[in-house]
This record gives sequence, C-alpha cells and structure tokens, in this order.
Amino acid sequence: MIFTRFASPLGEILLCSEPEGLRQLTLAAEGLPDPEGARRDDDALIDARDQLLGYLAGRRHSFSLPLAPGGSDFQRQVWAALLRIPWGQTRTYGELARRLGREGAARAVGTANGANPLPLLIPCHRVVAAGGLGGYSGGVALKRRLLELEGSLPV
Repeated sequence: MIFTRFASPLGEILLCSEPEGLRQLTLAAEGLPDPEGARRDDDALIDARDQLLGYLAGRRHSFSLPLAPGGSDFQRQVWAALLRIPWGQTRTYGELARRLGREGAARAVGTANGANPLPLLIPCHRVVAAGGLGGYSGGVALKRRLLELEGSLPV
C-alpha cells in the first residue's frame, strides 16, 4: 500500500492506495499516524490529490480515479449507487434504499453510507435524511459545507 498526505481547505487529507485503486481517504488527518506497513509516495498519488483539490475549489464536479474501497457486497452496492448521484443533487436514505430494491432498508443504507472509506470520492455527503441533513462521518458542519459547495443544500 502507498499513501500521501496533503493540506486541503478541510484540513489534512490522508489518502491510501493499493495497486487496484484508492482504498481509503481520511479527512482531518492531522496527528494521525502513517498507515502501518505503507510507503509514502506523493508522486504516485498526485493526480488524486489534484482532482480532490480541484473539487474542493469548485473547479471539478466528478473524479476519474480507480477506486477499490473493499467492504461487504451490500456496502459496495450502496457505494456504487452513491457514485450515480450527480454533482449538485441529493437523495434521501429511503430513496437510495428503494433504488437498490431494498424498500425499508433506509437504516442499513445509512450504516453503509457511514462506513464509506472514500468520502468525497464516493459522495456519501449527497445522501440526506427525509427531514434534514442526516449524519456524516466528517460531521454535519462539513456535510453542510460540501452541499453548499455543490449548491444542493436542502432548505
């Protein structure tokens, strides 16, 4: 595994990759240890860094990076559905469950959403509760900020 760390408007980002693709993105990584057994390679992950910084600057609306998030079959189904939510749009947990053919599984979708190892790249912030923002692994304030960046903050 290789990794990089870089400063962003959200604080330090830690990004890890395997040969098959990006595995993990950690927001607010200041003070966190380097991944055990991984080698730092900033040059190999420069495209990922540049795409993320472009997104956070509002210049980029999608990513073209190989992703390899791991997870269970259900989690990967949810994460694949998240990738189909266009920039500037949101879906509710219930809508996402219905689209997956899992009527009534909004809570399970929320759990899978919260376990997303590649926030921003797999846009879990675009999933909101039926009556408000819902949670976010990076905190509700960050979710609000990302939705404002995309012009999709629910009213």
